Amino acid sequence: MNIPKVMSDRIALYSEKLSKYPKLQAMYQKCYPNTWETALEACDDGTYFVLTGDIPAMWLRDSVAQVTHYIPLAEAQEVAEVIEGVLRRQFMYIGIDPYANAFNKEANGKGHTGDLPTPGPWVWECKYEVDSLCYPMRLLYLYWKKTGKTDLIKEKLEEVAKIILEQWITEQHHMEKSPYRFTRPNARKPWSTIHNNGMGSPVTYTGMTWSGFRPSDDGCEYGYLIASEMFAVVVLGYMAEMLKEVCGNEELADRCLKLRAEIDEGIQKFGMIEHEKYGQIYVCETDGMGNYNLLDDANIPSLLSAPYIGYIDSANQTYQNTRRFLLSKDNPYYFEGKYAKGIGSRHTPDQYVWHMALVMQGMTSDDKEEKRALLEMLAATDADTGYLHEGFHVDNPWEYTREWFTWPNSLFCEFVEQCVEEGVI
Repeated sequence: MNIPKVMSDRIALYSEKLSKYPKLQAMYQKCYPNTWETALEACDDGTYFVLTGDIPAMWLRDSVAQVTHYIPLAEAQEVAEVIEGVLRRQFMYIGIDPYANAFNKEANGKGHTGDLPTPGPWVWECKYEVDSLCYPMRLLYLYWKKTGKTDLIKEKLEEVAKIILEQWITEQHHMEKSPYRFTRPNARKPWSTIHNNGMGSPVTYTGMTWSGFRPSDDGCEYGYLIASEMFAVVVLGYMAEMLKEVCGNEELADRCLKLRAEIDEGIQKFGMIEHEKYGQIYVCETDGMGNYNLLDDANIPSLLSAPYIGYIDSANQTYQNTRRFLLSKDNPYYFEGKYAKGIGSRHTPDQYVWHMALVMQGMTSDDKEEKRALLEMLAATDADTGYLHEGFHVDNPWEYTREWFTWPNSLFCEFVEQCVEEGVI
């Protein structure tokens, strides 16, 4: 798609401010329009399909993150039409299957057809992730706050909110009430499927809502993924605000706030431990029965991203303790090497750090020196492509995954603009 003037003007504005940093300037100029130029596909129904990149499907999560850096331009009609078109397609998909995470452009039956139960023709993959339902609500809220436009909220929010509420309430009682099952026969990696007859390891009621998979699309070890619970708390607040102020639906808004309180109480009761070295920290996952793991997903939402998603202030002591743990070798997915140090994932090979995690480390830091160091690290690890990737080897950034993955490019532009506005560079 052709770049609208408002976008080229913004690229020119920040490019001027980056004139002393030619590598960052060149990367920003390539990354900012990357989603717009390569991943957006207009559909006959007026909606927009968003390719995640080198996989021919649209993820609910990724497609929001791929266009979020365009929100500052949303008052321009050309941009508003695209964001509304993305949202309408996301809402259509949620109506088709709210447990699915990724979808086809058409009902063509493509994707992981060997999964059980067999996914419908619209569904590329049916890995249930709480954050998949959080992201479209976040985009809708940010769009409303930027533009003041309410037509889409009035038309679609109540319908979609009811679907989300019903599912999250059901999944508060996963073992007893959930209809969801997922099995990938002959999965190449054990975390690409869900064990225990597709239900996952047992969990007990905590007030939180169960998630089958992490935002990396890797299966959860324990069913309550704390970063996604945090995101749900934030988004339920967004939904309640829109339902009250725009739709005038006090009853549905109150249901959102009730569930929000229950999930947050669960986080407070079950989502933290006292660590002998770091003090009180958040766990990654728990089952509510005393089992938990200590790590983080390199994708977003993550524990590291808690201030970015709006759950907690970065100065909060529990967050700072958690951050120190995550950015240490006590985190099993923290890697250090010649070119980089940061958080990786079991989703990618050993010693691979994720660009997305480096960007998020920078965006949630209150230290200008740390931000500058991370900008330098990002500029040094693009493998001379001008773009960011998924994961890359800490000793050799020319070994990387995902040739075309526009989400980290979009997030990188948010970080660069943040650094410019804060006087970091």
